[in-house]
Amino acid sequence: MENDKLIVGLDIGTTKICAIIGRKNEFGKLEVLGMGKSVSDGVERGIVTNIEKTITAIEKAVEECSNMAEVDIAEVIVGIAGQHIHSKIMHGSIMRPPSEDEITVEDVQRLTSDMHNIVVPPGNSIIHVMPQDYTVDYEGGIKDPVGMSGTRLEADFHIITAQTSAINNINKCVKRAKLTSKQLILEPLASSLSVLSEEEKEAGVCLVDIGGGTTDIAIFYENIIRHTAVIPLGGNIITADIKEGCMLMQSQAELLKTRFGKAITEEANPNEIVSIPGLRNRPPKEISIRNLASIIQARMEEIIEIVQNEIMQSGYYKKLAGGIVLTGGGSQLQCISQLFEYMTGLDTRIGFPNEHLGKSVIDEIKSPMYATTVGLVLAGFKSLDTREELYQKRKANSGVKPKQMDKREVISKDFFKSIGDRLKTIISDDIGDDTAY
Repeated sequence: MENDKLIVGLDIGTTKICAIIGRKNEFGKLEVLGMGKSVSDGVERGIVTNIEKTITAIEKAVEECSNMAEVDIAEVIVGIAGQHIHSKIMHGSIMRPPSEDEITVEDVQRLTSDMHNIVVPPGNSIIHVMPQDYTVDYEGGIKDPVGMSGTRLEADFHIITAQTSAINNINKCVKRAKLTSKQLILEPLASSLSVLSEEEKEAGVCLVDIGGGTTDIAIFYENIIRHTAVIPLGGNIITADIKEGCMLMQSQAELLKTRFGKAITEEANPNEIVSIPGLRNRPPKEISIRNLASIIQARMEEIIEIVQNEIMQSGYYKKLAGGIVLTGGGSQLQCISQLFEYMTGLDTRIGFPNEHLGKSVIDEIKSPMYATTVGLVLAGFKSLDTREELYQKRKANSGVKPKQMDKREVISKDFFKSIGDRLKTIISDDIGDDTAY
């Protein structure tokens, strides 16, 4: 039963490591049973840089989650990000025997499986193969070819690769934390499951997940993932700019950013001053909110320009009727959606993982900061591509049913059975008579 199925999502991020356990309720919504988080010291820009620190942080987050839900955790779905992630469009094709009538689910899956064997740059591994549009006998633009007639089946595939060493380090940390990695999912794809609606994916939408070390991009059009990218800039670099520009400690700069930071300088009050406690035997430091906003805006404009460039390169800029959806911890910065709208010319909203959530013991889970982790849990219940779910149902329903015999067949079967029985009796009687002699 799906309602009894428990899924654990593990987000190994740059600023935090978060684990969430959930199940589907009777209404099909995700019911969060427990959550655990810890400070991530061993990860930088999505890449594990210290194995021991990462293992300790994973163990702490999973233990906290396990205790809250009162469930032992063994398997997790893990997210992966980092500047080593690359995506490209590749073309594949297979030939089918002319004798076969129609394209089956097995044909489509064979074509997808073949793409996992393509040559990728040394030191990289394929983590996702996402079909785009299919072509049957040179007729293109087909979303679902199953059931069509044709001998040549082709498709464009969105291939996502990651650095093999980065994958191995994540798997090593998970394994040494006494867990099993059930699935490895690109984080922006996970976030899309929790914050994007089906209508937005159909109309065309760009998801921008602003994390601590990276900004992840995923572009959807006609319900299909079209482009992904990972930018090695996030909330931490804004904090570093504030630290240097205002000559503060790291913790003070982070607190200043989250409490008083604005993404647009003009929105900040020029007369507003914040007093920061000085170091030992030194006077407090006074910081202008307007100056703080100017530091944040300069770095945010750089990030938005790179996002804009990725959207342009994808070729879908004029097809994004759904605009941009911002999520992740960095999306909570004041005035950030207005700055995105001003610089990109696209409608922008903040994405909260509320749509798929039912009742939960933690209200904090509804923050954009946990969109990726919630999406990883949802990935255990639904496919990244809706066509996959359809194919699974078709395969389940395609079992061969026993042939129903009509009345004449039943009568003839009984007739021949009775003759067979009579012959057996005659033969056995003859054998008995022979032995008597």
